[in-house]
Amino acid sequence: MNSLHQTTADLDRLEKRLREVTDRIKRLEEENRSLHARQESLVAERATLVQRNEEARSRVEAMIERLKSLENAG
Repeated sequence: MNSLHQTTADLDRLEKRLREVTDRIKRLEEENRSLHARQESLVAERATLVQRNEEARSRVEAMIERLKSLENAG
């Protein structure tokens, strides 16, 4: 009977550990989904900022050219 009791206790411990591992996997999967969503958001935000920076650079370069042409005309 002692062997049966030990086997039952071992199975109970194994079942508990499997539940813990399963819960951990679920949490990690959710965290992974969240991190992927955040990464996509940051990539999109970066693309927008790069585009805005290029637009600002173009406007500044255009202003510089207009100032040069005004200086040369005057």
